[in-house]
Amino acid sequence: MTYSILVVDDEESLRYTFRCFLEHQGYEVAIASNYEEALAALPAGFDLVFADIVLGGWTGVDLLRETRLRGFDVPFVMVTGYPHIDTASEALRLGAYDYIPKPVKQETIVRVARMAIRHHLVSKEKDQYRSNLEAIFRSVKDAIVTVDRGMRLIACNTAATTLCGITKDKVEAQELFCPEDCQHQCLKLLEETLVKRQPIEGQRFVCRRQGQPDRVIAAATSPLLDQLEGFDGAVLVARDETRLDHLERRASGRRSHLSLVGSSAAMQRLYSLLEALSDVDTTVLITGESGTGKELAADALHRGGHRAGKPFVAVNCAALPETLLESELFGHVKGAFTGALRDKEGRFQKADGGTIFLDEIGDISPAMQLRLLRVLQEKVFERVGDATPIRVDVRIVAATNRDLAQLVREGRFREDLYYRLKVVHLELPPLRERKEDIPLLVEHFLGRLTTRFERNPLTISQEALDTLMSHPWPGNVRELEHVLEHAAVICRGHVILSDHLPGDLAPAVPASVTPRTVRVTDEAALIRDALVRAGGNKTKAAKLLGMSRRTIYRKLDEHGIE
Repeated sequence: MTYSILVVDDEESLRYTFRCFLEHQGYEVAIASNYEEALAALPAGFDLVFADIVLGGWTGVDLLRETRLRGFDVPFVMVTGYPHIDTASEALRLGAYDYIPKPVKQETIVRVARMAIRHHLVSKEKDQYRSNLEAIFRSVKDAIVTVDRGMRLIACNTAATTLCGITKDKVEAQELFCPEDCQHQCLKLLEETLVKRQPIEGQRFVCRRQGQPDRVIAAATSPLLDQLEGFDGAVLVARDETRLDHLERRASGRRSHLSLVGSSAAMQRLYSLLEALSDVDTTVLITGESGTGKELAADALHRGGHRAGKPFVAVNCAALPETLLESELFGHVKGAFTGALRDKEGRFQKADGGTIFLDEIGDISPAMQLRLLRVLQEKVFERVGDATPIRVDVRIVAATNRDLAQLVREGRFREDLYYRLKVVHLELPPLRERKEDIPLLVEHFLGRLTTRFERNPLTISQEALDTLMSHPWPGNVRELEHVLEHAAVICRGHVILSDHLPGDLAPAVPASVTPRTVRVTDEAALIRDALVRAGGNKTKAAKLLGMSRRTIYRKLDEHGIE
């Protein structure tokens, strides 16, 4: 490509010198002897201007200033026999690329011309890229916010201004990302990504901002990588799903609520109860078998209410002996017992303003039951080794998989504590009683595994789904999640077959319920498709499907495929 250069100088010999040097390098060169001629020539368009500082009654700096005022985007290189620091700084302030002294040398002219044009082309390309990116950002309805490793704002789109109240001034000032008048749910996701340097999957929560209606938001974060794949910050994408949430409620039923998944009648009732209790600070007792999602229900209570911006602190009461549990819940002072080398803040104190979740509450000792009863009644406690009362504002949610009423009858659990905990009782149904939710759960977990293992989207065959629908699931949803993770690790293709499932699952029986929402693939059609792609080669087809040669031959016989 040929580039054009304008040379502006009142000395004919210098104009001639420039023309010879530059045309020899293949540039098209135009000349102007004064300020007026240069202004008249500029509309023709040039890739570079060499301008003498002294131009009769004008200067090269005047020409540069007028060029910028008229909107001509062309790089300038100033030439002078009398370099002066003020003139040079003014020229560079106005956007001059360089400043070279007389007498000029051929290699200097050629080098500066080449570098100035290249720099200008790169700058134009970057400006075009930035312009395209800004246009894309403006057109995307999801809020997009990027922050550096110190949580300072880098960029955001128009939707982020509407959703989070982030203004252009805050981005230009590189202020810390801290949306006003809200519960800072998005902030927590970004902080977690900055700490773990891992993406956080989409999470639904209720966004409450003062003076604005509540909104249901789906948000996700990912690490921000530079050109060398180095960690440079984080990206937040948030979507307003309020209308979708309303439509789901009006339809046959919601497929999910925050972290919980399921559309069965039992789950619909649970969702309604969780919403009714979210903004009420009453104590809640959650019961259910292991693996039914008691902590997820407690988290939904917390995230759906006015305490969502405050801490959610979970404690597994069965995992710690009584002495350590007391210190863990209430904290201790230095010297309270052997090994207490410094003061420690307890979980109740850490949860101040938020929610504390006491899991496996049925396993605590009688002494701990008595102390916990006082905290429930007065919201006051003392640290181990200290008599100073500490008052906290926490919502208490407890959970157990044991029959507390039976423990009360046996004298192993305080009756007064039982009724204090059971102000509101939520019972989570086991998976065997809501098998119609299995296809939705399968779809949900496969989506998470696809992201986690960074692989192509996974789906499941009808035979494998029938096997899952037939299993009694003693381990409930947690067992289903582990089974699917096992299958995803074993499967080398993109379809999970029954052979990829653990061998101890119950044999498949045709499922009575298979909602349209699940992505099920016909196994015979898959095998036929793989054979076509493999040109009839059964070994290659087996590899495409992630199964062994023996399995594909058996499947061919089962489906009558020749």
